[in-house]
Amino acid sequence: MKKPDLRKKYVVFADESVKHAYEKLAEGKSEDKQLYQFINRAFDDLKKNPFIGIKIPKNVWPAEYIRRYGINNLWKYDLPNGWRLIYTLKGGEVEIVSIILEWFDHKNYERRFGY
Repeated sequence: MKKPDLRKKYVVFADESVKHAYEKLAEGKSEDKQLYQFINRAFDDLKKNPFIGIKIPKNVWPAEYIRRYGINNLWKYDLPNGWRLIYTLKGGEVEIVSIILEWFDHKNYERRFGY
């Protein structure tokens, strides 16, 4: 039987610009507010299980993520209506942190990852 993961789990933003974009969604049009709710639901899921997303293969990681955030893993959480939430994980024996890098619709996701 697998041992439960007792580490504390957190969700944070990679930087202030990502946090600001998230906060603006709450004040936006109805589509923005809906996306804000989708992202909040994703945050709740990530706090329960940071590994809930799909691990993205290293060979398709955008160079900007490596340069800007120094990532060594990358995950995608599928949101409703074709939106994608991109995050990386940092952690140790006591905690695991989901770091939100960005989110975008399917078209821009494909463009960012070169699909």
